Amino acid sequence: MRPPANSELDQQDGISHLRHDFDLDRRDFFKLLGGGIVVGMAAPRALAQESGARRRRGDDVPNTLDSWLHIGEDGRVTVFTGKVEMGQNIRTSLAQQVAEELRVPVASVHMLMGDTELTPYDMGTFGSRTTPQMGAELRKVAASAREVLIQMAAERWNGARDPIAENGKIRDPKTGRTVSYAELTHGQKLMKVVLADPPVTPAEGWKIAGSAVPKKEGRDFVTGAHKYTSDLTLPGMLHGKVVRPTAFHARLVSCDTSPVEKVPGALAVHDGDFVGVTAPDKAVAERAASVVRAQWEAPQQPSDRELFSYLKSHPAEREGFEGNEQYVTGSVDEARSQAVKSLAETYTVAYIAHTPLEPRAAVAEWKDGKLTVWTGTQRPFAVRDELASAFHLPEASVRVIVPDTGSAYGGKHTGECAVEAARLAKAAGKPVKLVWSREEEFTWAYFRPAGVIEVKSGAKADGTLVFWEYDNYNSGPSAMHTPYEVPNQRIAFHPSDAPLRQGSYRSLAAAANHFARESHMDELAHALNMEPLEFRMKNLKDDRLRAVFEAAADKFGWGKQKSTPARGFGLGGGFEKGGYIATCAEVAIDRDEVRVVRAVEAFDCGAVINPNGLKNQISGAVVQGLGGAMFEAIHFDNGKILNPHLADYHVPRFSEAPQIDVVLVDRKDQKSMGAGETPLTGIAPAVANAIFNATGVRLRSLPLVPNGLRPSSA
Repeated sequence: MRPPANSELDQQDGISHLRHDFDLDRRDFFKLLGGGIVVGMAAPRALAQESGARRRRGDDVPNTLDSWLHIGEDGRVTVFTGKVEMGQNIRTSLAQQVAEELRVPVASVHMLMGDTELTPYDMGTFGSRTTPQMGAELRKVAASAREVLIQMAAERWNGARDPIAENGKIRDPKTGRTVSYAELTHGQKLMKVVLADPPVTPAEGWKIAGSAVPKKEGRDFVTGAHKYTSDLTLPGMLHGKVVRPTAFHARLVSCDTSPVEKVPGALAVHDGDFVGVTAPDKAVAERAASVVRAQWEAPQQPSDRELFSYLKSHPAEREGFEGNEQYVTGSVDEARSQAVKSLAETYTVAYIAHTPLEPRAAVAEWKDGKLTVWTGTQRPFAVRDELASAFHLPEASVRVIVPDTGSAYGGKHTGECAVEAARLAKAAGKPVKLVWSREEEFTWAYFRPAGVIEVKSGAKADGTLVFWEYDNYNSGPSAMHTPYEVPNQRIAFHPSDAPLRQGSYRSLAAAANHFARESHMDELAHALNMEPLEFRMKNLKDDRLRAVFEAAADKFGWGKQKSTPARGFGLGGGFEKGGYIATCAEVAIDRDEVRVVRAVEAFDCGAVINPNGLKNQISGAVVQGLGGAMFEAIHFDNGKILNPHLADYHVPRFSEAPQIDVVLVDRKDQKSMGAGETPLTGIAPAVANAIFNATGVRLRSLPLVPNGLRPSSA
């Protein structure tokens, strides 16, 4: 629902929360916040850098009034971040870190997120960077504000020595007198820029961070009061529908929109290959789109039946393809003769869909030459740039606002839906809401890359690895390097001219590379007649990775039960995005049916910010990873998706979720790292290895058992 023109205050959690007034510009917004302290971090570091992406000119870290944090006259803390909330609960974990450093209750911290007009530039919410990057910076900013308030109190008390900040107040330990932040900031409008690194609280001393704080605004989510993009309504708003091509890469040959004129209230929009309609409600828009007479022409395209041979035989034509990488140490060729046991196998992963709970949605409004779009995206500033480019507007004339989004899983980096809604709104002269159908989400979004991974290895009789040769075609280089000690390695990523549109997915290629590597390690262990965990530990020197393997094995009871043809046990683990993961799985087999009945996952991501939130992240990752491991796969032929509905695309159901036990290895001596991606990577190899443990059948293709148990054809 559109907020009123004049901002109001909502009562939530016993304090006043400022409604986000979309009509305000940056200057008016800070006028509305009133007097207080605004803290900006003037830092030479590239805060916007994530996943190796480059910053553009003009996207430097702000050091002015409209930057990171505002402490109001009422003691309320407003924090500004370009990060967005997609169900991963960063609103809570970031608020905890600010509250910890400011010494205020979490309830007094309000996170203003993902608004390109009110928040600092941010590359996006991806790559498990929110906790290590944004969390760390906000801790510094909050600690800076704390020091400013302490200094203000000392000056107020004529140089009182060593005042202490606690519970939203400054206390003089000598006299016991106190002054609240509200009293200190009342009537003042001070801008403080902190250049030096302030004293942040070490994890061992945390009181708010590190604890299981309940989800902020959680009641709204469980009662349905929370509004997503698809719930928004603007005065005079129309609903849009796009007429889609019949296949990928299709060209519009002819288009007759005249039948739309007979649909009451409907308007047709035809611009090049773009065809769409607007109407007073969704049903009328769908009816209007259905009567458009469009003819498309598409080239011949491959099918999933030839996918893996296609990926190997169609290298990407672009030189310097982002992520292209090769790593060589020692000499693999010379080391082959040292191995008493060598192995060469091929592993494959299918295309899979993100399947977010909320399909893409956008509401677009043109007003006084300015475009405002509300949309669920992981990259609000990138979508702003897409819109500015599409409509030849200066960036200052485009605003993107991201309401909390019903999941993304890496699939909402781009702004197609926002651009489409804006095109329809511009033609209609009114605000337009566009919500993709589930079929559109399956078809016109991008997919997790499919891939072919070839692994060759060799070991001595005692189980010591001698050489490791690894070639990844198309699925990506993330987590491609082995964490095991191997003196002779050749590891390479080969980008392909992919047949489907592909992009980021939760864990990127780490899920594929963990599956191939950990499956192969299991195969090599069996070839050497060595116990799989013992074989891994023999070749592993990283203490943190060893620790999670030990923690998972201990909780699981590894080795205490013997496998049978109906019951098997497997494990897998690794390192990615600063996190160390180990997963044990138990499978039950009844004829050809395979069911994962239990999974234990141990995870080390440094100092834990919110243990309950982290456990939820890990459990969710295990369930999502189970889908890609067991049965998820996109089928396609000649430019068309063959299973673009949930009735045909199998995602995990509640009845298929195993018992999940999570072991948190809380390392307060280490920096806090992200947990959104790495926990997904261990389940696929653990399940594949468990199936082999029970049956002797080695499955080397994901999904493992889309139609029941059968040997891999890879």
